[in-house]
Amino acid sequence: MAERSTQMVAQARSRGRNRLSAHNLIILAGLLILMAWSYVGTEFSLRQLLGGESAVQILTYIRKLFPPDLSTEFLLKTGYWTLETFAMSFLGTILAVLIACCLVFLSSRNLMFTGLLFEMEQSRPWIRALRTTLYLTAKAALNLLRTIPHLVWALILVFAVGLGPFPGMLALGIHTGGVLGRLFGEVMENVETQPIEALQATGASRLQILFYGILPQVLPECVAYTLYRWEVNIREAVILGYVGAGGLGQQIQIAISLFLEHRLLTLILAIYLIVTAVDALSAHLRRRLT
Repeated sequence: MAERSTQMVAQARSRGRNRLSAHNLIILAGLLILMAWSYVGTEFSLRQLLGGESAVQILTYIRKLFPPDLSTEFLLKTGYWTLETFAMSFLGTILAVLIACCLVFLSSRNLMFTGLLFEMEQSRPWIRALRTTLYLTAKAALNLLRTIPHLVWALILVFAVGLGPFPGMLALGIHTGGVLGRLFGEVMENVETQPIEALQATGASRLQILFYGILPQVLPECVAYTLYRWEVNIREAVILGYVGAGGLGQQIQIAISLFLEHRLLTLILAIYLIVTAVDALSAHLRRRLT
């Protein structure tokens, strides 16, 4: 009897492995088909990129970049544009955190509907409807902010407020605010409820529950996400310069348009230095704060 049961278990496991293998094969086949379709759709060709005349043109342009323009006047200007790019990313990230913090509590289901900060059992129907409306509105706002790319936001804001780093900073803040709002919301929805319920049992106010029950749990992850997005914003701030948002990106566009290859290399080196510095600073802050 025991031997028969063992055989049945072994057969069941074998069928399960077969089903799993068939499922994996279907997924692998789908990925291969998708790769083949993408290869054809993008007209990808290493031969066209690296072969013949293309390789010669690439090497010729690289030779034109050297030596970089290291004149004192241009280095001072590059330093100013670098600081402008840094300021865009830094203030844009701060604005993003403010936007995310304003919407994250309204877009977190557990905070709105499970009674962590509100006593739902005593709520009236119209209050529940109001909470539902606020929740859906906050979710829709975050979706809108992060769905529209930062370049599109920058184009809109350049027409609204003019050229310069200000529209770039706003574009970074608005787009990143939607991204951080989504990330902060996921962190909020995973908080442990026991400390919050203990604070409620002691008669703590909603503000005390927020500061002593929720923020200590979510703050390390939120800080880590914020620092990571700051690193990303440094790179995006450079890209925004192509639509007139100032900084190093705008000067790179000018250098390419006017065939100023020596200055272009100097600007590229400045981008490398600022990105490396911000990456190192962000990693240091994450180690200290999380």
